Amino acid sequence: MGYHILGIALNGEDAIKKIREKNPDLVLMDIQLNGDMDGIKVAQQIRNQYNIPFIYITGSHDNSLLDRAKQTNPIGFISKPFDETEIQNSIDIHLLSEKTEF
Repeated sequence: MGYHILGIALNGEDAIKKIREKNPDLVLMDIQLNGDMDGIKVAQQIRNQYNIPFIYITGSHDNSLLDRAKQTNPIGFISKPFDETEIQNSIDIHLLSEKTEF
């Protein structure tokens, strides 16, 4: 898609470390991560400490989990299984909203 991937993390602690080191423009965050922190907890830290936009990727349809995720103000949700077009569309919509003043 023409984007540079700065890294992949398998757990929350590694995700925070990579974000701190690489300072990405956007994060694709799976809600289910290995380790003590799920993707929602990581996203809260991303929002509070780095103010980096993120898009959730999830295979969950648990309403309480999704309600928790919504409280972190993601720029989008992508449901598994997904294809490349869904990721591209989510990123394009975000980039368009960044350029457009309402």
